[in-house]
Amino acid sequence: MKLLNKLAGAAAAAFAFASVPAAADTVIIHADSVITDASAQPTGRATITVTDGRIVSIDDGWLETPEGATMVHLEGKTVTPGLIDLHTHLSGDPSGEFWRAATNPPEWYTLIAAKNARLTALAGFTTVRDLGSRTDQVTQSLRRATESGVVPGPRIVTSARTIAIVGGHGDINGFRKEVNDALGSDFSCTGPVECAEKVRTASKYGADLIKITATGGVLSQQGRGLEAHFTDEEMRAIVETAETLGLKVAAHAHGARGIEAAARAGVHTIEHGTYIDEAAARAMKENGTTLVPTLMAFEGIKRNLGKGFYTPMVEEKIRAVSEYAGTIVDRAREYGVKIAFGTDAGVFPHGENAGELGLMKAGGMSDREVLASATTVAAEILGLEGEIGRIAPGFSADLIAVEGNPLEDVTVLEDVDFVMVRGRVIE
Repeated sequence: MKLLNKLAGAAAAAFAFASVPAAADTVIIHADSVITDASAQPTGRATITVTDGRIVSIDDGWLETPEGATMVHLEGKTVTPGLIDLHTHLSGDPSGEFWRAATNPPEWYTLIAAKNARLTALAGFTTVRDLGSRTDQVTQSLRRATESGVVPGPRIVTSARTIAIVGGHGDINGFRKEVNDALGSDFSCTGPVECAEKVRTASKYGADLIKITATGGVLSQQGRGLEAHFTDEEMRAIVETAETLGLKVAAHAHGARGIEAAARAGVHTIEHGTYIDEAAARAMKENGTTLVPTLMAFEGIKRNLGKGFYTPMVEEKIRAVSEYAGTIVDRAREYGVKIAFGTDAGVFPHGENAGELGLMKAGGMSDREVLASATTVAAEILGLEGEIGRIAPGFSADLIAVEGNPLEDVTVLEDVDFVMVRGRVIE
């Protein structure tokens, strides 16, 4: 919230974006301390040299600035790798008004996505995995815009749309039949053949990975429980087809048996994992599946209980999952499941993503483990471990600066003072 307060008076500069001038290809960054990797110790005073958006060197002490280079002086600050959020929805803001899907045009969601990309980057998240946009081509276009510097924001890896069963979580429901039909996407399916086709369609239109709703969900307007939606055959068809296209699969999953089935099918990550138990965890470990617990999502939806924000059906589901949300990380750690950082931003306000760090720590993770989950572990999930997640020569210059030492108190990352994405300073 400190960050959002800082930004309250900056509405006129909503799209202000300072990048390295074309004539100044080198940026020299002075910091009191640098944490190059979640497994490393903080340095003393150090100089990071960035050229053409990439890290060239990390040297002891504060070196002189070469002629023509740009200086960034971060006295009193600790520089760390930029954070990675593996579960966001940039084109959405919190709302219980599900009917707005029938009134908002696609252009509205594009503007919301651009606004949220900026807030996310300013919060210290230099890469995000966006798992489901409101309309076609929103995040694919935003991915291109942030990469080229047209709008400020993080690196974006996107599933674009979500593949769901007909009438399930992720499909349009809650309206009259003719409205459901008009609003429905081309990404619901029945049977292995149809589901495989949806994967190919997603790939055709620029998805970087596949997102499925393997179980029922909390915020959708249907009350058929939170267990498995797809059949085993459908999920296997999705995963196998994705693999032939070089794509990984992320699965929204709450119920234990749904988690277990998705892991057996070979999905790469389980999102939420609310009711994870020993059998589900065993399937995850056997198949190399990682948990992305999205604890901030549960915190966000609880804020609006009893206020008429959600429909009675949704409120009932929120109360059911809230009982288990606080122990997801504890249970996953007890069962030996690998955990990576993701928040489900969009269910709660964008820019508050770093609140997840303290919640993971409260679940029993050390400060160092939490930082790793949002840097090196998350980079590995994305297949970008040679590009982001560390401060090292040759890596993308995705950097943030804070006061304090996040290895001693990871929550200092909730208040970020400096952000660089791909060598561009975001102000």
